[in-house]
Amino acid sequence: MKIKSKEMKIALLGYGKMGQVIERIALERGHEIVLKKDEHNSYDGLSNADVAIDFSIPTAAISNISSCFNANVPVISGTTGWLEHFDEMVSLCNEKNGAFISSSNFSLGVNIFFELNEYLAKMMSKLDSYTVGMEEIHHTQKLDAPSGTAISLAQGVIENSNFTNWTLDNPKENEIHIEAKRIGTVPGTHTVTYNSAVDAIEIKHTAHNREGFALGAVIAAEWIVGKHGVFTMKDVLNLK
Repeated sequence: MKIKSKEMKIALLGYGKMGQVIERIALERGHEIVLKKDEHNSYDGLSNADVAIDFSIPTAAISNISSCFNANVPVISGTTGWLEHFDEMVSLCNEKNGAFISSSNFSLGVNIFFELNEYLAKMMSKLDSYTVGMEEIHHTQKLDAPSGTAISLAQGVIENSNFTNWTLDNPKENEIHIEAKRIGTVPGTHTVTYNSAVDAIEIKHTAHNREGFALGAVIAAEWIVGKHGVFTMKDVLNLK
């Protein structure tokens, strides 16, 4: 999928494993990296960027995103674990007339999976003989549990059914149980299962590597340049 129309100058906020994959894909698509920000350097060079991509850590995300708005640089954020401050960042984006996309998962396949999950939830909401549960598996270095993707999947079910909450513990009535596993180097596997006494229905997304997350983030960055407002991957992929 190619959205870009010209070469961009990109600031990478967070230069861990994901940042390095994003750098490679961005360079392959003809873009230039003007800043690689980690805990050891400053935001010098951010103002020269056409767009910033934040894949950092929860404690750095607010500073990274705020710095982008203050520098009038659109920002794509794939960092999870900080969303209690999301409304604050939306307000700052609007105040600064900025541009912002935050997603728990930028993979194009996962965003199609989100849509499938919501559609299935609408159909299953009419059948009270089924319970729903979720499993997510990630590498042992992942800091948050459950994953942001699992939370997004749970919210997709909640918004389209009679379920009201999700939990990592034993679920109460109308709660969705999420089982979070940390195994080896698994990039990310998410399963949604509807189970009854007679059968089960399961949908599943398996990431084979980090490429899909990185490619989706770069495509979102290409799409947002020149725009103002708060958007989602539904806007990028024209899924609305």
